[in-house]
Amino acid sequence: MDADELDAFVVIHLPNILYLTGFSGSSGILLITATDAALFTDPRYTFQSKQEVTDAKVKIVRGSLLKELGKHLKSLPRRRIGFEGAHLVVAQKGLLENNAGRIFWTPWDGNVEALRMVKDKSELATMQEAADIACSSWEETLPLVRPGVSETDLAAELEYRMRRKGAAGPAFDTIIASGERGAWPHARPSRKLVKKNELVVFDLGAILRGYSSDLTRTVCVGRASPEMRRWYGAVLEAQQAARHALHPGVTADRVDAAARRVLKEAGLDKKFTHSTGHGLGLEVHESPRLGRGDHSVLRAGAVVTLEPGVYVEGTGGIRIEDDAVVTTSGAKYLTHCNRELIEIG
Repeated sequence: MDADELDAFVVIHLPNILYLTGFSGSSGILLITATDAALFTDPRYTFQSKQEVTDAKVKIVRGSLLKELGKHLKSLPRRRIGFEGAHLVVAQKGLLENNAGRIFWTPWDGNVEALRMVKDKSELATMQEAADIACSSWEETLPLVRPGVSETDLAAELEYRMRRKGAAGPAFDTIIASGERGAWPHARPSRKLVKKNELVVFDLGAILRGYSSDLTRTVCVGRASPEMRRWYGAVLEAQQAARHALHPGVTADRVDAAARRVLKEAGLDKKFTHSTGHGLGLEVHESPRLGRGDHSVLRAGAVVTLEPGVYVEGTGGIRIEDDAVVTTSGAKYLTHCNRELIEIG
C-alpha cells in the first residue's frame, strides 16, 4: 500500500476477508489503513465476529454496510483508496462514492490473492485433511458403482460420506457423469442410470475449515475398449508429465505445456478442452491458472490441481485430477487414491 501511495484498501471479497481476519460470515467489508483495520458487519454476526476476529476492530452496522463505510471514508484525512475492482460491482461503488465524498479510487487487485497462493504449515495440514476426506469418501463409494445406479444417487452417497468424515460440505457441486455425458467436463449429476461398458467420471471435493480439496477419477463399468485404455494411459502420462514439471520457479504455463505435449503426441490434444489445472485453497479456483498465457511463477507452498482430460463426443470423457503442493525440491500429491484404470464387474 505504501509503494502504491494508498491511504486505505477496501476488501469486499469474502475469501480474502476470511484469509486476513478469520471472519467466516457471509456479510462483511474490511477497511485496512496504515495503522489499523476495521471489519464492518451486521448484527447477525455480533457474537461470531467476537470469536473469530482478533486482528481488526469490529463495527456492527444496522443498515447498509456500504453507506457506513462511505461515511467512515469521508472522515479520513487523506483519501486515496484501493479497492477490489474484480469484485466490487458498479452499483456498490456508486453507493460508496455517494457517501464518501471526493475520493480518488484506484483498482488494486490480486494483492491478497498473491499472499494466499503460498500456504503455511497450518493451511497445508488442513488441505491434507480435506484431500484425505475426498479420497476415502470416493473409495467407500466405489463399491456402489454398478449398472442401474443413478448419477444423483452416487453424488448423494459421496457428499454424505464427506460430511460424516468432518467436512462442512462439498467444495463445489459434485460431478458424476456417465457414458456420453462424461464428455461434458462440468456435467451435473442427472437421473441417468449407469450402463454396462460405460466410463464414469467422478469430480468431488471436501471443504474443511474453509479450505477445499478437488479430486477426479474415471472408472469403467465393465470392460474398457482398447481405445478407452489408450486414452486413459495418455491422460495418466500427461498428468505425470505435469507433476514432473512442477517445481519452485516454474511458470504456470510451462506445467500446462508439459501435459499438453503428451496429449499432442498421442493425437489427443484437440480433445483436451481446458487448462491443466488451477490454484486451490480457500476457493476451489484460485490463482494461478495452469494454462496457456499464465506466466505466474510458482513458489514452494503453492497448491494446484493437475487435471488433464480427454473428451470424446458420443463416447464420454476421461479426467484424472490430483491436488499437488510445490515443495522446495519439486512437488508431492496431497491426494493418494488409485490413479490406474479401474474396471468394475
